[in-house]
Amino acid sequence: MGIRLDREKATVQRMIKLYCKRHHHTKGELCLGCQDLSDYAMNRLDHCKFGESKPTCSKCPVHCYKPLMRSKIKEVMRYSGPRMIYTHPIAAIRHLIDGGTKNR
Repeated sequence: MGIRLDREKATVQRMIKLYCKRHHHTKGELCLGCQDLSDYAMNRLDHCKFGESKPTCSKCPVHCYKPLMRSKIKEVMRYSGPRMIYTHPIAAIRHLIDGGTKNR
C-alpha cells in the first residue's frame, strides 16, 4: 500500500467516524453499520485498480461500490466532507490537494 492510498483510507475512516459519532451517538467506536461500511471501503481501496494514481472518489471513473454501499458512503461524505476542515484540517486540505492534482 502506498502513501496516497494510505491517506485516502485515513480520510475515509475519519469521515465515517465523524458521521457515526454525530448520527449514531457513538463514543470512540463505530456502530456495527458504520463498521461494516468502513470495512467495505477499506476492502475496495485495497483492491483499487488505480493504485497510487487513484483519483478521489468523487472524480473516480469507476464506481466499485455496490449501489447500497455507494449511497451510504455518499451520505457520509456529504455530511462529513464540509465538517472535516474543522475536525481534521490538515487531512481535509491534503484531500483537496489530492483531488486537484493528477497523480503519477
